[in-house]
Amino acid sequence: MANHAQLSGGRSGFLAAWDRLVGPAWRLTLPVRRGRKPRVPVTDLLPALTFHVMQGAGTLAEHSAELFADALSDSAWADRRARLPWDIFADLMRRVLRPKATRRQPDAFWRGWRLVALDGTTFSLTNTPQITATVEKARTRRGRAAFAKVTTAVLLELGLHNPLAAGIGRRGESEWALAQRLLAQLPRRALLLGDRLYGVAAFVVHARAACARVGSHFLIRASRVTTPRVRRRLADGSRLVAIAVRTRGRPRQIVEWLEVREIRVRVGRAGQRTHELRLWTSLLDVTTAPALELARLYAQRWEHELYFRELKRVVRKTDVLQSHTVITGAQEIAALVLASAVLADERRRAAGPLPALRVSFGKLLERCVKPMWFYLDIAPDILTERQITEIIKRSYARARRYVTPPRRARSCPRAVRQPIQAWPRLLQPESITGEMQFQLV
Repeated sequence: MANHAQLSGGRSGFLAAWDRLVGPAWRLTLPVRRGRKPRVPVTDLLPALTFHVMQGAGTLAEHSAELFADALSDSAWADRRARLPWDIFADLMRRVLRPKATRRQPDAFWRGWRLVALDGTTFSLTNTPQITATVEKARTRRGRAAFAKVTTAVLLELGLHNPLAAGIGRRGESEWALAQRLLAQLPRRALLLGDRLYGVAAFVVHARAACARVGSHFLIRASRVTTPRVRRRLADGSRLVAIAVRTRGRPRQIVEWLEVREIRVRVGRAGQRTHELRLWTSLLDVTTAPALELARLYAQRWEHELYFRELKRVVRKTDVLQSHTVITGAQEIAALVLASAVLADERRRAAGPLPALRVSFGKLLERCVKPMWFYLDIAPDILTERQITEIIKRSYARARRYVTPPRRARSCPRAVRQPIQAWPRLLQPESITGEMQFQLV
């Protein structure tokens, strides 16, 4: 293990992990403030907020006091956050969120391509007067939703659950619009996975252009409403098809025909009902990208859903955000994304030769990382550099005890407790085990 002082610049605990995330040059990119300097500079405010969203009981003022000697009161923190420009958060995420997987994490790659995925979720805002007066709650079949929502899209490195970019809908932007912006931050030599929301020509045309710029490719599940024209059948049973790109607002006017490879497979388990999976990809060579192999690979997109569960249920355990305005709510979501990047790096370092995702995320956070940060934060002046390095080494070794078993090949029935339209009603929860079977159609 490298010397701790070399890794952290002399700081210990959480601040050392923060410094590894942002690097030494990010301070130089911050705008120069004119006039009187604030008591707590932005270089302390951002790590304090990121540290706060990972904690349980306690206020932001209390948690910032654990990191820095000169801390603000709760009211001063609220005022400071309200006046903090959003561009600082957006620029920080754009600069510091980057790929972390190397060849030492082979599960993060497929045939040399870095596996990334694009997906979105929503966060619930608390019902404060400032929020209810400015944000309209969505309509449901039972009336207005209980809470207003903020949509968030994340570009994720699947092998580490490491965020590469994030778009937060402060002005009510849709997942579609946010995801389209994130395509500009697609890394080089990546294979982008996406669900059916993005499986239409209007999105694929942008995905193809973004992939071409950086030498990447996409694998997206096609929407059911799109019917392409078959050009020719390929040797492995997949098809080369053309998708009509139409003018926005004028569906009968075709701008161009987009050529992609379509893979149709029937997926199911022995003795169970099957369903058809239709995928579009820019990988046209059937030799280097076999159809059945791509169909099985698409299942890894589910790692994105598990990442959102970690973000909402493990890092931030509350059902709603704690912020009282939309802008501070967006700041809280940005801090959660930055916190997940810090933890992805800690998980990678702790895993060592093991697959990073086999290390239990919850146990890593609560039993290893937080205790390690706590002791290193309160005792840097009474511990030698050698002792600090040994504490980190032993903490990571303990994290490797919490290795989860290989995931079982199981799924749940496609049903809901309160059926909508044609969905069957779920009366008794159950799971179906057994290996998935894929058959080209």
